[in-house]
Amino acid sequence: MRSAKVQAAVAEVHLERQALSREEIGALDHVFDFGAHTSPHPILPTCTDAEARLEIEGSRAEVELLTIRIRLLICSIDKAEQIGLDWWKYDHHLSPGKQALSAENDDLRKQVRALERQLASVTRRRSAPASR
Repeated sequence: MRSAKVQAAVAEVHLERQALSREEIGALDHVFDFGAHTSPHPILPTCTDAEARLEIEGSRAEVELLTIRIRLLICSIDKAEQIGLDWWKYDHHLSPGKQALSAENDDLRKQVRALERQLASVTRRRSAPASR
């Protein structure tokens, strides 16, 4: 439930627009560190305290997880791969089309194996003694 102080402030102030414009953000950027914010961008004063807390905590957790992932990537890709933290290989945002490339690679490998079998067959026929 929203605190009485917040309810009174929201009821007292009628805003045509309840979020900052891009220009206002630009003007305040040198004064404030806007930091992380929520992904669906709800207007927090209109949320209950519990809703606002969930929005902020959830967004903070997402940013912290992303920060950890970036640090792991920067610190040591090789070490991360060795210990099984190779999430970037499977993240569809970082490797779109990987499935198509993987399927194409599989097809090409099959073609190479077939060509190798054909070459081995031709080589065996040429090296076999001619029957008289």
